[in-house]
Amino acid sequence: MKDQHLSLGRLQERHSRELFQDDGLQTVTSAEQKKVEESISKAIHAHLEDHKMTRPMLLREQHIAYLTEGLQHLSDVYETLDASRPWLCFWLLHSLDLLNHPLSPDLSSDVCKFISRCQNPTGGFAGGPGQQAHLAPTYAAVNALCVIGTQEAYDVIDREKLLGFLYSLRQGDGSFQMHEGGEVDVRSIYCAASVASLTNIITPDLFEGTCDWVVRCQSWEGGLGGLSGLEAHGGYTFCGLAALVILKGQHRLNMRSLLRWACGRQMRMEGGFQGRCNKLVDGCYSFWQAGILHLIQQTLIQEGDPAAGVGGWMFEQRALQEFLLLCCQCPTGGLLDKPDKLGDFYHTCYCLSGLSIAQHFSCVSPPLDLIIGGAHNTLAETHPVYNVAPQKVDRALGYFRALSRSGRPHSSSTRPAL
Repeated sequence: MKDQHLSLGRLQERHSRELFQDDGLQTVTSAEQKKVEESISKAIHAHLEDHKMTRPMLLREQHIAYLTEGLQHLSDVYETLDASRPWLCFWLLHSLDLLNHPLSPDLSSDVCKFISRCQNPTGGFAGGPGQQAHLAPTYAAVNALCVIGTQEAYDVIDREKLLGFLYSLRQGDGSFQMHEGGEVDVRSIYCAASVASLTNIITPDLFEGTCDWVVRCQSWEGGLGGLSGLEAHGGYTFCGLAALVILKGQHRLNMRSLLRWACGRQMRMEGGFQGRCNKLVDGCYSFWQAGILHLIQQTLIQEGDPAAGVGGWMFEQRALQEFLLLCCQCPTGGLLDKPDKLGDFYHTCYCLSGLSIAQHFSCVSPPLDLIIGGAHNTLAETHPVYNVAPQKVDRALGYFRALSRSGRPHSSSTRPAL
């Protein structure tokens, strides 16, 4: 493991040459970009003044305190997320898992009981008890239960009804609605593919035509839009590519074009990623874009493409880690979009997830680790497709495959022995 902390790239003289140049023609976009760069510079110099050293530190204990408090009590600020409560469970649980902080058995059981109340009687999970089943909270609920990884957690999922729910949302062209009568885009396909694969309920015709639909979403830019013909976007690109990886159709994309687009989203001065061309850096794209590059590199290696090196990721790992550690941490706990923004559980989850990918190059065995700031900053690894710890993905896959081999029905009402 490499421990690099002697000289921050953000402090080197050449870094100032990466500032945005508007060529004397200021626009709203260029003005906002310059404001962000100023806030980044202030954050870096404030770190130097406060710490008298260049070694960035992950505020592990502060983040753990912030997250554990969130699992047990939420302020009224979170009333707007009443229809996203399984998401809150996933963001909190996965963040704590990345920080290597275990939950007590009682708290884990409480979360399982709450998520079970979000399960719709006809299949799938809703954003809260009594609400309409929706693919997004279904994805979050299944992921949260896999993070917990106990039999109680797995047995919450009624697989037979979940499969029926997925079929009810499937469209004739291979796409999926997000909910009954809802919108169709690549998010729904990823959510459906993710939960179906994790719980081992994929059938021969469930995703018939789905890869064709996703491939049509690749734009002239190289990335994927939410629908065919739309602008490439980091979140949609991740969802489309990850779904194709699950369905073994990623090789049908123009990988070189996708690689060019994804690499271009890492900001030269900030070190973090933007979601689209000419947009501002945002800490959450540390996972969405780094995850894309992880999956691209794995695919290129499988294809024997010489563009895929094996010495590290095809993005600047050091710059991304410095951005997250110096510019995206709230001193009292939690991570944020960028300086001058407030921390929240969503950004905490995806900033930490991106930091994990930047630390661990797992395309070789054993993995090559690059940890900026010292071993104290090391996070657990995360799976690039599911964004759950790899060993917990394996455990869930093994459990549900064994359940199917035993001849038991999809429904979790029949509990297998330990």
